Amino acid sequence: MMNNDYLVKKSISFIKRSMSIVLFLIGAYLSAQQSPHITTKIDTTKIKIGEQVKWTVTVDVDSTDQVIFPEGQTFSPLETVEAFATDTTRKKDRLTLQKIYALTQFDSGAYKLPSQRIEINGTGYMTDSMLINVATVSVDTLAQKMYDIKPLINVTKSNVELWKYLIIGLLVLAFLGGLFYWFVLRKRPLSEEEKVALLPPYDRALLELKRLENSKYLIQDEYKEYYSELTTIVRSYLEEDAHITALESTTGQLIEKLELLKDAGELKLDDDTINQFQQILQTADLVKFAKNKPSTSVAEQDRKLVEQIVVKTHDALPEPTAEELLEKAEYQEELERKKKKKKLVIGIASLVAVLLIATTIAGFKLGFGYLKDTVVGHPTKELLESDWIRSSYGFPPIQLETPEVLVRQEVKLPPEAKASISDIQAFGYRNSSALFSIATTSVTLSQQDAEPDFEKTIEQILSNFESQGAKDIITKQDEFTTISGIKGLKVYGSGEFAVPKSKELIEGEYTVLLFGGKGFQQYIILTWLKDDAYAQKIVDRILASVEVKTEV
Repeated sequence: MMNNDYLVKKSISFIKRSMSIVLFLIGAYLSAQQSPHITTKIDTTKIKIGEQVKWTVTVDVDSTDQVIFPEGQTFSPLETVEAFATDTTRKKDRLTLQKIYALTQFDSGAYKLPSQRIEINGTGYMTDSMLINVATVSVDTLAQKMYDIKPLINVTKSNVELWKYLIIGLLVLAFLGGLFYWFVLRKRPLSEEEKVALLPPYDRALLELKRLENSKYLIQDEYKEYYSELTTIVRSYLEEDAHITALESTTGQLIEKLELLKDAGELKLDDDTINQFQQILQTADLVKFAKNKPSTSVAEQDRKLVEQIVVKTHDALPEPTAEELLEKAEYQEELERKKKKKKLVIGIASLVAVLLIATTIAGFKLGFGYLKDTVVGHPTKELLESDWIRSSYGFPPIQLETPEVLVRQEVKLPPEAKASISDIQAFGYRNSSALFSIATTSVTLSQQDAEPDFEKTIEQILSNFESQGAKDIITKQDEFTTISGIKGLKVYGSGEFAVPKSKELIEGEYTVLLFGGKGFQQYIILTWLKDDAYAQKIVDRILASVEVKTEV
């Protein structure tokens, strides 16, 4: 009995251990299925200068996982030529993502391809680093002659942009000139009313009387309008041709003026004509003010009589003398000049108004300061909007993007510095009108295992500022990281800097970036005018482009 119990206990214990092992294996299998798997490979580890290697990273993840691959120049000291599109393969609930990067290097040597961070669901996974050997291209010096390095050549700046803006400006001026000609200077065809207004007073009066005859006033029982227009025609004629203030005179005053001219011999009208004219004017007054309504035949007869009065008055007027004709011609010329002057003033005012409106709209849209700088010109704005150049300077190289190419600077080492420095390479650019400067310096130390002394370098730079006349220098320090993750020191601040060839001091800002390693040091110096928004944008763009090689 005891043997049976013992066997039962052993069996139960064995079953429990077996179940634990099975559950452990199942858990391990499921865990292996769910955890991401990353593999990398490279097509070759040996290339010649300028050739490319292809680095491939493959990630096996769950279909719901989010994967972020490296972006930008994260492979420094190798340069990223191209990052190809991600290739995705799906198998049930798993995804296989493959990303290929084309990398190169233009200096010979052994370069370490740094480990890369693959981010999966916010967790970083680091790949293995690799060593890439870059060999020089052998040159047969017997078949290919060797030549000295050519000196720097000053290249004349292209005027393509200037011509582009000039052509655009000319087109805008031509357009505005066309509008000015079309609406102001162009001799437009006259309307019927303008043609009638240009007729002599006598011809115009007869034409208007003819139009009145063909009007519908009498048919529509509009006698007041009919007689108002009839008297206006004859009064206007007398005022223009006989020089009588007829439009502002009452009936009695007008008749009295005609009789005075008749008695003076200046207007040869008979009494019957004047009496007929007086009766017509009195009838018109009764119609306009007393609402009298004559018969249609009387109204038509009055129009005919007015036409006869106009003809008789015209015939009774003495012929104008040569002086009068000349005076009239001069008067017409003066009227024409005034008319043209009025058109010119209206045109110029319209043009100025259009320019003011366009300037105001552009000012609100772009900013009045920016608009002024665009029209008048601003040195740092021109630098910011120029064609930028990305290049490497010195050794160890400092790579950055600048609006102008930096020029090599001759540096003479003092005797006391030659013991610790074996080589120094400096490049710089300075725009005196913009009070803006860029400088890079690469220093190779005599002792290859010596560490750079950043504090001493900063003291030398600030001392150099002071020797050039700078005062009240404020200094701050911060850590700086390049786009590839290389860390350095950032020293920045403000102060009063001396203007070249002047005793004047102006408020300016500066930034110094320092990098280095065993046996070398690199630093970049930027100075610019305080509150210069364009210069600040230039500095931000330069700092965002900085890349350095930290291995020699």
